[in-house]
Amino acid sequence: MRLLQIVRKMSEAASIEQLSALRMKYHERKNAFLEQDIKVKDPFCVFRDWLSDALNTKEILEPNAAALATVDAEGKPSNRFVLVKEATAEGFTFFTNYGSRKADEIAANPNVAIAIYWMPLRRSVRIEGVAEKIPHAASLKYFHERPRASQIGAAASPQSQRIPSRSHLDEIECSIKAKLGPDGEVPLPNWGGYLVKPHLIEFWQGQTDRLHDRIRFRRGPNVESEIDGQLVHGGENGWVYERLAP
Repeated sequence: MRLLQIVRKMSEAASIEQLSALRMKYHERKNAFLEQDIKVKDPFCVFRDWLSDALNTKEILEPNAAALATVDAEGKPSNRFVLVKEATAEGFTFFTNYGSRKADEIAANPNVAIAIYWMPLRRSVRIEGVAEKIPHAASLKYFHERPRASQIGAAASPQSQRIPSRSHLDEIECSIKAKLGPDGEVPLPNWGGYLVKPHLIEFWQGQTDRLHDRIRFRRGPNVESEIDGQLVHGGENGWVYERLAP
């Protein structure tokens, strides 16, 4: 809580006109994020280590919160927060309504980007990859693992569509509850998961002198041909990595 108190005091002391004066203290040079500290040169291993640190940091209330960026058919971007529900060597999974704006944009252009920021740790992860729907059975399984109220909420919401009022949602929710009764199984609506298969994962760690650490992992056709041992280095499982200037 000490960190949150410091941040609140900084915010209280600054007005909107003083935003440019806000300065957060990050890591010192002795705590730099160095290549030799990465035991396994695979970004999923690094991500698991960083996520573990975030999960064990009390100030981080939603360590799996992530900003998801999509692009529509006209090339116009949009961004919103989702919750990453699974992170494996295959990719990162989130769930949503398949009729939502993000789903429409993924259908038009499956290339997406994810950004995660763990402020108390002064760390961020950027992910770029291709999103694809997970199997129906996997979506159904996860849907019924959710609290029943959340299942009904997903069934009641025509996500991203215009509605006349908040009470309209309440009426739909009440109708579903009345139809199902207290114990009826909630049918899976037009809802499910996406797996983001990454081809780029970048790890950022803030430094107080603003010489931030950025180490980027990439994989894809012919990336290993770029390895020169100076700027581009060979990693595990088809990944290469490189340090970027902040």
